[in-house]
Amino acid sequence: MSERPDTAEETTLSTPQAVPRPVGVPPVLDEAHIGDIRGALGTIKLHDTGARHGVRARLAALLAIMGPGLIVMVGDNDAGGVSTYSQAGQNYGTTLLWTLVLLIPVLIVNQEMVIRLGAVTGVGHARLINERFGRFWGWFSVGDLFILNFLTIVTEFIGVSLALEYFGVSRYIAVPGAALTLIAITSTGSFRSWERFMYVFVVANFLVIPLLLFAHPQLGQIAHHTFVPGIQGGASSTAVLLIIAIVGTTVAPWQLFFQQSNIIDKRITPRWINYERADTVIGAFVVVLGAGALIAVTAFAFGGTHYAGHFNDAGTVATGIGRRLGSTAGAFFAIVLLNASLIGAAAVTLSTSYAFGDVFGARHSLNRGLRDAKMFYASFALMVVFAAAIVLIPGAPLGLITTSVQALAGVLLPSATVFLLLLCNDREVLGPWANPPWLNAIASVIVAVLVELSLILMASTMFPQINVTRLFEYLSLGTVAGLIVAGVYTLRQRVSRTEMSSEESVPERSTWTMPPLALLERPVWSPGRKAGMLLLRGYLVVAMVLLVVKTVQLAH
Repeated sequence: MSERPDTAEETTLSTPQAVPRPVGVPPVLDEAHIGDIRGALGTIKLHDTGARHGVRARLAALLAIMGPGLIVMVGDNDAGGVSTYSQAGQNYGTTLLWTLVLLIPVLIVNQEMVIRLGAVTGVGHARLINERFGRFWGWFSVGDLFILNFLTIVTEFIGVSLALEYFGVSRYIAVPGAALTLIAITSTGSFRSWERFMYVFVVANFLVIPLLLFAHPQLGQIAHHTFVPGIQGGASSTAVLLIIAIVGTTVAPWQLFFQQSNIIDKRITPRWINYERADTVIGAFVVVLGAGALIAVTAFAFGGTHYAGHFNDAGTVATGIGRRLGSTAGAFFAIVLLNASLIGAAAVTLSTSYAFGDVFGARHSLNRGLRDAKMFYASFALMVVFAAAIVLIPGAPLGLITTSVQALAGVLLPSATVFLLLLCNDREVLGPWANPPWLNAIASVIVAVLVELSLILMASTMFPQINVTRLFEYLSLGTVAGLIVAGVYTLRQRVSRTEMSSEESVPERSTWTMPPLALLERPVWSPGRKAGMLLLRGYLVVAMVLLVVKTVQLAH
């Protein structure tokens, strides 16, 4: 087992006997993670084990549990998302809508695995990586999450500045005001209060619907481009990179850390996994519908005008919409951008604070007050304050930061998705909740595609003159060949297991949780897995070095 920090708080929170738990409740590291589920829209008692019969009872349970999945998805439509979707519509019309449809199963599959990890283990994503794969990967996961999330939070405050500048508000008022608002919302000491604030942002996300009506959309054109792939002007390096940006802004590493910890913080146990799955599926469709509406708004607002094909930033989009569709429409877009920036900053920052608490053994629950979880709230406040301060520095390289966020996300996405898949196949961790073969097949394809897109994004950032279209073709052939080889190898190496009968599986799965981490044996890796992890480590080291060198060059 890996070494643990020798702090009194760590010992208290990590000792299995320190947190008495009822049957069916995972071995959480913070006793605040055991108790009633108190969601924004309802409550479920800790010892409530009664079956839900009828639509009304099931709906009440869903409303109580709903939140983590919906918030993580809508939070992903952040300032960067609004900017990317607006660019897609302004430069390529509605022809890239089909990419969003393909992302629905990716979002659902990735986040469904996170749901099981959170509800069954009671341990955050970073801590699981540290315990199951060693200190290097544990500290790497937290370190890279911090760097990427911090830079992402900076971009969220850039979005706040651009949104409120539309209304004539100075950035020196807008940014500090947004920072104080985020800290106040998160520091209430009540998970329910925090979630209710998040629901305000979720509801505001639907302002894209009346905004779309202002643009007088052609429904036939939208339907056609949603289901018929195509690219306005044909495939090019620029178009391929934008498609990768759409994938990158929709599937981000912080989502895995956030939802797993938020599920634990909300006290969702294996009994309620199906309801949380429904929450996540609903969230996936909400985020894709919102993204599609933004693409359509800019497509129909700017199509056939001098604005088409000349995207600059989200602020100029708001100004252009105001001129083309009227000041009310421009104001709606600015509010959508502001809302996206705030919920994005709230979720991204919280995912980092959760990870810190998880790894360092500090109390990390929204159900605790400021005095009871000093490190948790201090880490949140410090990240928000420093990120806001960077945006206020005259001449700060905000464009370089935005570019670095996209490239760094591309570097880190492969490791995040690979660890997710490995953890969900660890039977010491998930037991009967481990991935079935069919899900592994789907997840492996998704991971392979995400790794390929990550490589393309990294290569194009490091070497801007590279032919992205040709690189995509070569890597796609390699990905297909690799998947075939991996599939054949897996089928040949698979050891037959006795399948549980349906009568046995239901009660066992509903009460089975991971044993305390200290009692788990470290997994034994095969030579192939060791080689794969060494290759991944080498890729990350080389990519990070190249990224730092490129960033320094651009800065000068």
